[in-house]
Amino acid sequence: MLIDLQLHSLYSDGYLTPTELAEFIAAKGVKAAAITDHNTVGGVYEFRKACGKLGIKAITGLELYAKLNNTRFNLLWYNFDETAPALHNLLRDSQIRRRGQARKMLKSLVDNGFSLDVNRILDKYTHYVPINHVVDDFMAVPSNLKRVTEEMKTYNPRENEIIKHYFNNKKFGTLRDSYINFERIAKLRSLIGGQLILCHPAKYNYINIKFWDKLKKAGLDGVEVLSPHHSYGAVMYIQSLSKEFGFIDTGGSDFHRFEGDDYPIQGSWDYFKIDSNALRRVTEII
Repeated sequence: MLIDLQLHSLYSDGYLTPTELAEFIAAKGVKAAAITDHNTVGGVYEFRKACGKLGIKAITGLELYAKLNNTRFNLLWYNFDETAPALHNLLRDSQIRRRGQARKMLKSLVDNGFSLDVNRILDKYTHYVPINHVVDDFMAVPSNLKRVTEEMKTYNPRENEIIKHYFNNKKFGTLRDSYINFERIAKLRSLIGGQLILCHPAKYNYINIKFWDKLKKAGLDGVEVLSPHHSYGAVMYIQSLSKEFGFIDTGGSDFHRFEGDDYPIQGSWDYFKIDSNALRRVTEII
């Protein structure tokens, strides 16, 4: 059975509405899926409603920026009570911190001569302030586009290059993610349920046995084995370690957008599909 347990919508850094996302995966033959927007559950209800009409089992999901001691990582959370006030308090705190960081970052760009309406940009993002959409807003201003292409000496700068040059630069500042202590998340999970999964561990070199052991003792339930961010070798190693730890295996496309520009590959779904039969214990989630 085709599944997808990591999808992003306009409520965070994706480019489709939850309904459009459900229609897209339905056309691909997906039978169970989770919307996992960053630090928000704003799109969960719409996604669940759309999936219900399309014959897809919708899994309540969320992606968090988490930290344990001095290590920062991405965390997926499934099958929790998204109506719990304590959850919304936790997310609101994270969103406020992220918004404050974004305001400081954008003001720095303005102080350095770029043209931006900081309040208008931030007012667009009431749940999570996504750096990719902020970059779109930044580059939509003709004078900014002209300056960036001149300074970077290219007429087609890639998003990651712009982020590195202007949003992760000592001259202008850094737009950092808003991390939440894993212990706080695990404590809340004991109250509102669900499964906590380490997200695409090979992407940021999270494959560390001692670290995994600490996470398991702190409450981690599983690991994302199948991800477009993982090489074949990484998948083989992660699934082996996951079995040793007794973890749940999950997988997701981490779909955000169609790339456009007539590229043959328009997104992870053009080369990456997930069969639930390849994942140990995934039925505990789906």
